[in-house]
This record gives sequence, C-alpha cells and structure tokens, in this order.
Amino acid sequence: MLGRSRLSRTGSFRPENLGQNALHMIGHLCFTLFVIGVLVFTIIAATYEPKNPIFHPSTKIETFLTSSSNATFRSDNTVVRTGEDFMVSNQTAFATFINAKDVVETKEGSADEISLSRCEGDWKEPIDCKDPEVFHLMMKVVIERFEDIHFYQFGKPAPGPKENTCDMAWQFRPKEGKTVAFLKDYRRFVIKRSKKCKLSVVSIGDYHSGVNARKKKRKNQKPGFEQGGVPLPVVGEPINDSLPVVESEIAFSRGKYLIYAGGGDRCKNMNHYLWSFLCALGEAQYLNRTLVMDLTLCLSSIYTLSNEDEEGKDFRFYFDFEHLKETASVLDQQQFWEDWNEWQRQDGLTLYLVEYSRVTPMQLSEVKDSLIMRKFGSVEPDNYWYRVCEGETESVIRRPWHLVWKSRRLMDIVSAIASRLNWDYDSVHIVRGDKARNSDLWPNLAQDTSPNTLISTLQGKIEDGRNVYVATNEPNMSFFYPLKDKYSTHFLEDYKDLWDENSEWYSLTKELNYGIPVDFDGYMRASVDTEVFFRGKKQIETFNDLTDDCKEGVNTCNTATS
Repeated sequence: MLGRSRLSRTGSFRPENLGQNALHMIGHLCFTLFVIGVLVFTIIAATYEPKNPIFHPSTKIETFLTSSSNATFRSDNTVVRTGEDFMVSNQTAFATFINAKDVVETKEGSADEISLSRCEGDWKEPIDCKDPEVFHLMMKVVIERFEDIHFYQFGKPAPGPKENTCDMAWQFRPKEGKTVAFLKDYRRFVIKRSKKCKLSVVSIGDYHSGVNARKKKRKNQKPGFEQGGVPLPVVGEPINDSLPVVESEIAFSRGKYLIYAGGGDRCKNMNHYLWSFLCALGEAQYLNRTLVMDLTLCLSSIYTLSNEDEEGKDFRFYFDFEHLKETASVLDQQQFWEDWNEWQRQDGLTLYLVEYSRVTPMQLSEVKDSLIMRKFGSVEPDNYWYRVCEGETESVIRRPWHLVWKSRRLMDIVSAIASRLNWDYDSVHIVRGDKARNSDLWPNLAQDTSPNTLISTLQGKIEDGRNVYVATNEPNMSFFYPLKDKYSTHFLEDYKDLWDENSEWYSLTKELNYGIPVDFDGYMRASVDTEVFFRGKKQIETFNDLTDDCKEGVNTCNTATS
C-alpha cells in the first residue's frame, strides 16, 4: 500500500502527463516574467527623469541647402536662412512640454490676488519675494496675463529696488509661430499687501524689466536644451561669445588646423558668405581639424547705410558665435597666428600649402602637417571658397547648417517686439520697389503690390481688428494707410527704441566693438523683420506664381503662403 501510495503521488510524472505539465510550467514562467517586467517598467517610469523635451525635425531641408556643381549667386538683400530655420517643424511635438499652467494650482478669487495663509506682523512691512505664496501669486498672474505662450519653467523671484517690488524670470515658447529656440523673459512686479492680508499684483513691467532676476551665466555652464546632441540657445540668457583661447603650448602643438586664405568671396552678399564659410567648416570637420576663421567681415554695400562695402564688421553682430564655438572646433585667425609665430619654429610645426580648389578634401585626408592652408587666387569665380565643395566633393562634404544661428542679440529684439504684441498677431510680408519689379530675382511677378491688391489678398485670411505686423522693404509708410481701417498695423520702425543709443542692444554691440557704436544696418533690419514675421500666428506672403527657376537660387525667392 505504501508503495502504491507513493506511486500514485508521483503519477503526474508519468510519460503521458509530461506534455501537459510542460505547458503548465511554461505558462507559469511567462506569467512570472510578465509580472517582473511590469514591476521594472513601473520603477523606471517612477524614477526616470527625461531630458528637456525637444522636438525632432521631420521635414527635409530645402533644396538650396544642397550644393550644385553650377552654384551661382545673385546680388540680393534677402536674409539667408540659418540653422534654426531648418529645425523648425512639427510644432505639435511641443505639446509634450510640461506647461507650468498645469502645475500651478488655481485658487478661487481674482487671478491678481490671493489671501495669505498666515498673517503676522505689520501689513506695511516689505514684501518677502522669497515667500512661496508670493511666488505662487506671481506665477499665476503671469500665466493668466500671457495666454499665447507656453511656460517651461520659472525662476525664483528676486527682490526689486523698492520694498514692494519683486523680479521674476521664466523660460517659454510661443504657442504658435515658427521658432525653435527657447526664450527667456524677466519682469518687475509691483505687489501690494492689504490690511486684510491679501496680496495683489498692481502691475507687471515691460519685457526684460526685471533685471535682478537675470542670472549671470556660469563659466562652462552646459546648455539647458539640446536637439540631437546640438545645444539650443535660450534667447534672453547672458551671452558668452568671447574668443576661444588655446590652453597651452602643448595643446596648440598637438592640434591640427585648416585655414582658407584670399579668394573672391570678400564683400559679397551674406548668402554667398555663408555658402562659402560652411564649405570651409564642413571640410574642417571632415578632416577632423580646427577651422581658423576670420571673425571680421566685409559687409556688402546692399546692406550698408553708406551704400558702400564696409570692412571690419564682427561676425558676432550677425551670428551666434557662442553656439558655434560650443558645437564646432574653431579659432580666431588673429589669435592663431600669434600662437603659431610663437611656437611654430621651436615645436617643429609644419604647413601644407594647397593653391588649387580642385584639390579635394579626400586627397588631403592623409596629410599629417599641423596646418593645411588653402590659398585662393584672384580670378573670379574660380577663386570662390565654395568651389571646394563642388563636383565629386559635394557627396562627401555636408555643410553643417545646424551650427550657424542668428545672433541672439538680434533675436532678443525679435522677442521684445513679439512680447509687446503679446505674441498675438498675424504677419504679412510685402516686397516692393525695383527689386520686386525689374530684378531677375522676381522674373514672373506680373505687377507691383498695390494697396487694393494687398487688401484683397488679406480679405478672408486675417480677421478685422487683428494686430498685423508688416515685414517690408517699402520705406513709404503712407502706402499702408488703407490697412489701418481694417487692422492695427505694426512696422519695424515702430520699435526703433530697441536699437537706439539708449537700448541694451546698442550698449552690448558697442562693448563688443571696442567702444565704437555699431550701425543697425540693412542686414540686421531684414533679419529682425523676417524673424518677427515668422512668429506671427498667420503668415501671408503678398507675391505668388513664381516659377521653379526662381526657387533654384540660394534663398533668393520665396513661395506664396497663406
């Protein structure tokens, strides 16, 4: 009996039952693994801190960013598109951003006041800007006041110059309009405490009025936002575009360098300049060398107030050098030659001279010399830098457009204008004059835009009474008087206080230019005008029906949008 009992208890292991038992064991094992997986996922989800959410571009870069063997340039004064313009796409991806409005609890009562949870001391005492309830009130009022922007984060308030003032900063992006950079504003709040211990915001200052909340950028501070490993600028943050310096003689002697010298690119339009400069930068990256660049530009006469070519313009007036030096290996030409002359002979540094653009970067990839110098001749157009990137090279060298951004000093003016319009405006782009009628830039523009044509173009596209920003090259503002009957019109000239002698831009560029005032030239004007246009909720071009021939140049034409 005992033997039979034992045999019956182990009967499940009989051969005819093994298949069924195996299925049960596999099922239990899978269920166990599933439970473990859920637990692991839950723990990761609860503890993971994602990077700042940045959208990823999904649209292709426009055809003019791809070099062609027959690259030509036309003398126009349009603004070349830079890196940030091609990272703007799929605006809906920013819907995943943490909106501060979702984390600031809404309390009953007026948006501009709250009742203190505790009331101690004299109600006339100075406002404590570090009080969490004061902070909460300021955030709530800002969110209610500026409905057309997404808030990303707020900085802690700082005391203002008076006992009833506090300064606070925040980072944000407009809900609509084309912009990839994050923006920073800091404003001054006047706060009142009543006898019944109610706090209320009396007023909020203008754009960038809360200077005490503006933090200085720390040395070697990492950018707060990245896309694909490329740092994105925060317009409104302090700028550190000082020239890079080689740390030591050893570091300099170990480096490999590339420099372009001479050529016919000087004083050409900005489209031409960037097309050539980015060819040089692309070759330097391909060869894994530091590009030695000349930071002084010659500004073409099409942009200058004097109508003559002007030398000595600083690269940093127009482009974001801080972003460039953080994302690419570059050195200022003047500093480089000082170091080279000091250490070249004693450290045995050698130079490899290339005098023909038809020598490809691929042929230079095995060169071991410390410095490769491409020397260009005097015969145009064969002496243009961008010739290096033509032919068989164009499939190898890619121009790094994402490294060149517009100057944040200029972009700060753009943000100031948009802020004065509360980020709630539509925009229209109007090109007039000989460049629109007679130039080969606009070969199929049947007639110049007239006021009646303009009004009919906007009819049904922009609601009556809306704020409309007009980006234009037309100097005669009376041309736009008919628009004032239907819209509240705004022009770049309405905001000239942002670059006059009392402005922040004026003082910053003067300091950068060794104490010499800087003209707000034609390229700067066109650059700001264009960027304000791009931030409109609706953006309308007033010219259309351009042929494909007009689209083949490097940003020389625009297609109609509505």
